[in-house]
Amino acid sequence: MFTIADLEQLQAEHPEWQMELVDGSILVMGPSDYISEEIGAELIRLLGNWVRPRKLGRVTGSSAGFILPSLETNHEKRNLRAPDVSFVRADRLKTSKRDFVELVPDLMVEIKSKSDRVKTLEEKIQLFLELGCTVGILIDPDELILKVYRLNQAPVILQNNNKLTLPDLLPGWELTISELWPPVFE
Repeated sequence: MFTIADLEQLQAEHPEWQMELVDGSILVMGPSDYISEEIGAELIRLLGNWVRPRKLGRVTGSSAGFILPSLETNHEKRNLRAPDVSFVRADRLKTSKRDFVELVPDLMVEIKSKSDRVKTLEEKIQLFLELGCTVGILIDPDELILKVYRLNQAPVILQNNNKLTLPDLLPGWELTISELWPPVFE
């Protein structure tokens, strides 16, 4: 059983590795495929362009680690996870930290890479929702769909010209799903 301190030490020794701590096991994450990373970068840009001028909160990418509470009482925190894209409301994180943050983001996004299994990504999203995340999103570039998850609700599937809105987190913001897909240059 590894701890967050063990992960921090391993990360200090290997800063080029991206790792998560899941139930006491360290997972070393491989790099994303180009399309998945391009989608993540575009979503971060679009979110950040809306969030920052309005001082709504903080948007981070796949290297921002969150120390998650345990679902069981009296258990040591054994999960440090990093969604592909995250948003934390300003009132919950007034100042950025030079460390992992000990909270659950309000919005977390997973982008399916070529080698990912959808079931594993959905399990990660469900964990975040159970711990207090308001919205989880799964973006699947293979199917050209985006699924919006909320606790105890069926996922909403969006595609093409459907619009994603999150009025409870990002009032006034909207995203046409097709804007996420990488352009084809002639």
